[in-house]
Amino acid sequence: MEDYDVKRNRRDLYAPRAGRIDVVDVPSLRYLMADGAGDPDTSADYRAVVEALFTCSYAVRKACIRELGRKHTVGPLEGLWSARDMELFHTRDKAAWEWTLMIVQPEWVTAELAATAVETATTTRSPGAGERVRFAEYAEGPSVQTLHVGPYDAEGPTIARLHEFAAAEGYALTGRHHEIYLSDVRRTDPARLRTILRQPIARAGVGERRAQ
Repeated sequence: MEDYDVKRNRRDLYAPRAGRIDVVDVPSLRYLMADGAGDPDTSADYRAVVEALFTCSYAVRKACIRELGRKHTVGPLEGLWSARDMELFHTRDKAAWEWTLMIVQPEWVTAELAATAVETATTTRSPGAGERVRFAEYAEGPSVQTLHVGPYDAEGPTIARLHEFAAAEGYALTGRHHEIYLSDVRRTDPARLRTILRQPIARAGVGERRAQ
């Protein structure tokens, strides 16, 4: 049985290189996702959502093998980040941050299959935030992205370069700041953490709005 791995099969979206900024067109993808707010370093709610997302994603994987005869590697954790006052986001006042955590699903995962798997996982394994997990499609479209290597709190200069590149190429920032966590934070030295940073864009003056 072939093992689909989004990091391998969609290298254009999940394998950027450090020091290089790419413009990519991100199609509508399917996710399990859940919303929350607060400091990810200290929030018990954040940890509960992460646990629930992985528990439910493994339940979806099991259902795909059993019902569809298709196997996939569970994708990495991803996060959409924002704040009501964007200055608080840039100054890294994490207590004021709002987030949507998510894990991408293969294109053959349907809403019905996901709903059944999530309900089963929530009932049998009781992930604390399982009832908040939903299945939805999310389309970013044109975006700039790069790979940051190092601690999460050191992302600032890399994000600044990403935004400067977009402006220099005639783009305005749209949508929410997107991060994809390729490393297991529990087992990886902070200096070696690999995080994809992505920002949706549009041609300046064409539906322009600031990220929010």
